[in-house]
Amino acid sequence: MSDVPRAAAELARLIDHTLLAPTATAAAIDQLCAQARTHGLFSVCVNPCWAARAKQQLDGSEVRVCTVIGFPLGANATAGKAAEARVAVDDGADELDMVMNVGWLLDGREQQVRDDIAAVVDAGQGRVVKVILEIALLDEQAMIARACELAVAGGASFVKTSTGFGPGGATLEAVRVMRRTVGETIGVKASGGIRDAATARRMIEAGASRLGASASLRILAEWGAAQPA
Repeated sequence: MSDVPRAAAELARLIDHTLLAPTATAAAIDQLCAQARTHGLFSVCVNPCWAARAKQQLDGSEVRVCTVIGFPLGANATAGKAAEARVAVDDGADELDMVMNVGWLLDGREQQVRDDIAAVVDAGQGRVVKVILEIALLDEQAMIARACELAVAGGASFVKTSTGFGPGGATLEAVRVMRRTVGETIGVKASGGIRDAATARRMIEAGASRLGASASLRILAEWGAAQPA
């Protein structure tokens, strides 16, 4: 079980403020960055085409820029994922959330899964790499655990539940399996369907050390309101 933040400001440092909609505009990205700066959120998570703009908008702040790789399906060629990661680094991304190749995992191509992750980690040049498992496509706890093991073997810093674009989002059961599998030295990011403070709290209690959310401001407001005066 992870320590639960007492104050909204402490919770903010666990949140990747996320806007990955294909309809996102420059104005929406600028607003996302302004919100993250104002509320002290850990990072903004944006599509790769906006990473450089987000970095510019957040210049001088502590807010990090996270972008996605092989998103949302994870079925890109490994060379393409690595190239995407290199561009993201050049654009100023601090963290990379890559999607695991779930088809390879289900097909038993474990070496290819691990090599795919390792290629992005290498291209990331020391950046934090989170591997998105898309847990809704993995119907057994043992498969979620194995996906975590391969992510760690590939050099990932985090395992992450979901893209938010798949058939389901984060679940408490999956977060517990992920935390139990990776131990305390690897991060666990719960993402997908976290829209209120109560859900955020449960995910942290289950073992999440980072949350991905587009409803960050609502979560923080509810969290602050729920604390004793």
